Amino acid sequence: MSAARRAELLRLELELANRSRTAGEPGAHIAAEFVEFGSSGRTHTRADVVAWLAGPPEEPFTLTEFRDRELAPDVVLVTYRAERRTSEGTVHSSMRSSIWKWSESRWQMVFHQGTAT
Repeated sequence: MSAARRAELLRLELELANRSRTAGEPGAHIAAEFVEFGSSGRTHTRADVVAWLAGPPEEPFTLTEFRDRELAPDVVLVTYRAERRTSEGTVHSSMRSSIWKWSESRWQMVFHQGTAT
């Protein structure tokens, strides 16, 4: 995979994780058929995530161990560790994976999973 594509997917993951408004409209990069298995154990739909994205920012996540694997032309699996330190000093860490597809002239996330560590 090209370094530019990897950098773009990393940027999108960071923007979504941190509710950044630079990604455009909340949900612009979330596919209609999106599903998420959250680290809480709950399943989320596109509507759930779009509502969450519209909320206020929280403490920012940092992403490490970012890896990508092309599953098919224009379909990519990314995996990484996400960490967030709360204002109280507690660190929340999870392993995450997302599947992205190139559709409608942009990357769209079709699946996401977070597993608390």
